[in-house]
Amino acid sequence: MLTDHQECRVTVTAVAPVGVLVDADGDEGFIDQAKLPSWWSDVPHVSVGDRLRAVVLDASRTPPRLSALPGDMRRAETLRRTGQ
Repeated sequence: MLTDHQECRVTVTAVAPVGVLVDADGDEGFIDQAKLPSWWSDVPHVSVGDRLRAVVLDASRTPPRLSALPGDMRRAETLRRTGQ
């Protein structure tokens, strides 16, 4: 089960115009297109089978919402360290 601010390695299982579905060690998650580095820069778009580092933004949603943005990962790391 995924928890808020958890960092994990995910595998892209489906790609859609609005984002990607991912598998995080057996748990399904969703990364919105705006939470992918390729949305903001010239980084190549993701494809099915790609592995990404991601952080859980909202584990209460179905599927849980994740982000692959470095800034979100830094914020989550700070929140984990401070126990929030």
